[in-house]
Amino acid sequence: MRLLLTSLFAVAASPALAAPGKPFFSLENTDFVVWIAFVIFVGILIYYKVPGLVGGMLDKRAEGIKAELDEAKALREEAQSLLASYERKQKEVQEQADRIVAAAKEEAMNAATSAKDEIAKSITRRLAAAEDQIASAEASAIKDVRDQAIAVAIGAAKDVIAAQMDAKSAGAMIDDSIATVADKLH
Repeated sequence: MRLLLTSLFAVAASPALAAPGKPFFSLENTDFVVWIAFVIFVGILIYYKVPGLVGGMLDKRAEGIKAELDEAKALREEAQSLLASYERKQKEVQEQADRIVAAAKEEAMNAATSAKDEIAKSITRRLAAAEDQIASAEASAIKDVRDQAIAVAIGAAKDVIAAQMDAKSAGAMIDDSIATVADKLH
């Protein structure tokens, strides 16, 4: 069937039918000779099953292409799964980094709050210590002023008594003091 169709198309498309002066089916017509050579060539190709070989080669090529497409599809699916895996890992790493940052911020806030509390306690202790020192210094100053006032009062009293006292009143005062001590000792 192929041979018949091929021959028909070759004859129909051949410009040899229009060759001037020579009959078409003559060996003197070069177009007829070429047509015969073409038919013989096609016959040889069919005899040696070249169309089947070409078809087999095309089938093998199609199978090879199909295998390559399947391999490419498998590689694409593998690449997509790897991409999805890496995206999941990146998302997990990002979430972990966010948690670490949040924990660090919280720890920093806690440390700042703790430091503020410690500073407040330290200031309170220092203020209390300063108030204690001020109170101690005040008490010491009051005591020094009292001691000085007593010393000045004693000195002034001594001077007043010394100015008012003579030997007779000093002797009487000594006698009174001895009597008082004797009464208290017995």
